[in-house]
Amino acid sequence: MSGDWQLAQINVGRLVAPAEDPAVADFMNALEHVNALAEAAPGFVWRLKDDVGAGATDIRPAPDQQFIVNMSVWADADSLFDFVYRSAHTPFMARRREWFGRFEGAYQALWWIRGGHKPTVEEGLSRLWLLDRYGPCPQAFTFKARFPAPGEAGMPTDMQPDPWCIGRA
Repeated sequence: MSGDWQLAQINVGRLVAPAEDPAVADFMNALEHVNALAEAAPGFVWRLKDDVGAGATDIRPAPDQQFIVNMSVWADADSLFDFVYRSAHTPFMARRREWFGRFEGAYQALWWIRGGHKPTVEEGLSRLWLLDRYGPCPQAFTFKARFPAPGEAGMPTDMQPDPWCIGRA
């Protein structure tokens, strides 16, 4: 990893029912366990928590009370990928269609941040917007279309060129 860069990620979804509904009970009941798995995973740095330090499902960035957000920071893309797709988290991912409705637009975005920075929900939502509007670019990308950290493979170290991915659409 070049310099002091870490990988931030946001994923959002709309629950098929309110959080207290039995239709999403398995998901809600698994959150504490899944969050503990993440925190113990190699490469984990930080995750979004509510004001009492629990999960992020009580954070409501939109009027729709079934819209939920999750954010975390990882040492690198491989660490996050391994957690999501090659760990005890994977069986929960396989059930996501039971708990979440089909989502219009980008629902996950990755981007590089300086080590120690804790991204805000607004920052994460803006990365989703970038990805949805302009497609993968150094400021908002996906696992399938990854960009190296600043300073790696010829990437600028300041991430200033083309800050909004203009012209990539």
